Amino acid sequence: MELGLGLEASNHPFIWVIKLGERFEELEKWLLDENFEERIKGRGLLIKGWAPQLLILSHPAVKGFLTHCGWNSTIEGVCSGLPLITWPMFAEQFFNEKLIVEILRVGVRVGVEVTVRWGEEEKVGVLVKKEEVKEAIERIMGGGEGERRRKRAKELGVIARKAMEDGGSAHLNTSILIQDIINEITTKSRPMSDLDKKTK
Repeated sequence: MELGLGLEASNHPFIWVIKLGERFEELEKWLLDENFEERIKGRGLLIKGWAPQLLILSHPAVKGFLTHCGWNSTIEGVCSGLPLITWPMFAEQFFNEKLIVEILRVGVRVGVEVTVRWGEEEKVGVLVKKEEVKEAIERIMGGGEGERRRKRAKELGVIARKAMEDGGSAHLNTSILIQDIINEITTKSRPMSDLDKKTK
């Protein structure tokens, strides 16, 4: 709910993907009670359930990505050349946030300080307030450092996409890995007749 309020308060167009799950009914009730979809009409789009994330991120109208910092989403955001707003929850997501914000310098933290164990969200309470979401959006979309961050994100996206092309470093290293695995399997595997001889 705080996320939705922060998106609304930012006065920027947005897409909010709401996963179906345990708390969906509670959120759906809030959306209806607050007349949220009507309030954001023409500026915000709610998608309930699955969304084609990579398709959305690669659209030229999209200018930023708020992510929980899972590795796949991190890679998709970087390859799309977008600045990221980080909202880690658990596991490696906090390490990925550090990479995004401090090392690559293509993102801003929304301010989460504690991990959330799966199913224990209620115990932790509200991790981020709407003001923090709004401020993170302003830092991504604003001038000065925001502009420099967007430029770095775009440049990094170009580098990442080139790495995946034929002959690029990621493509080459993946090809080498696959070839090494194939070589390992073929040199280690012997015909059954050879194995039978050793056991006799």
